[in-house]
Amino acid sequence: MIAERRDGQCCTICLNMSPENVASTEPQPAGMSELSRIAGVFFEPSKTFRDIAQRPTWLVPMILIVLASLGFAYTLSQRVGWERVIQQQNEAASSRLQQMSPEQREQGLAMQRKILPVSFFGGALLAPPMMSVVVAAVLLGMTALMSAGLRFKNVFAAVAWAGLPRMLSAILTIVVLFLKNPDEFNLRNPLAFNLGAFMDPNGGSKFVYALATSLDLFSIWNMLLLATGLKAAAGKKLTFTGALVAVLVPWGILTLCGAAFAAAFS
Repeated sequence: MIAERRDGQCCTICLNMSPENVASTEPQPAGMSELSRIAGVFFEPSKTFRDIAQRPTWLVPMILIVLASLGFAYTLSQRVGWERVIQQQNEAASSRLQQMSPEQREQGLAMQRKILPVSFFGGALLAPPMMSVVVAAVLLGMTALMSAGLRFKNVFAAVAWAGLPRMLSAILTIVVLFLKNPDEFNLRNPLAFNLGAFMDPNGGSKFVYALATSLDLFSIWNMLLLATGLKAAAGKKLTFTGALVAVLVPWGILTLCGAAFAAAFS
């Protein structure tokens, strides 16, 4: 009886130590830290977005983008000033202003002085999360048409982390604000990483200029990262080309509408 019990115990131990159970008790490799993800988005995007797909988070990149945007708004107000910003905006809409009476212009200027600081600081605080929600919803719909089977939290996380180039753009713009003469700062094209930098903003087609300005280095970078994030989240259900199409189609429609609006109201 003792021998049988020992044999039974031995069998139980053997069952408990089967390869499947051993594998399940092995510690899983730790994922990337938030700091590693920040660097990885810029230097190892494929690896980083695979990790993001496994553990979707969004708070850290969103905070960084908001802080960079607030820093830009504050630096702009101190280095350039709202009066100069208003002047640049009015120069872009000179044809419309010429049709207004002096009283209407003065009323418009008074309204701009009140609204502009609120719009810049409020936009810096609220626009990144709100726009990310909208972009994530649109991309979720686009990928659903491709049967990618993505969930909103995965798409939203990809959108948040893919937005980090915008943080870099804001930081570089702050640097330019300190290095450049404030009177020479061009709010419409502060970094000149696009074809619009080689065009006269006050001459030629406003529609073409708006299109040329929209297609800049950071927009292209952001779209490539978005496609990488969608591909990583969908796995084999979505190719990188399909993910890129899902990003480019709504971006193209939005850019064309924005250029048409700029041409109509400038």
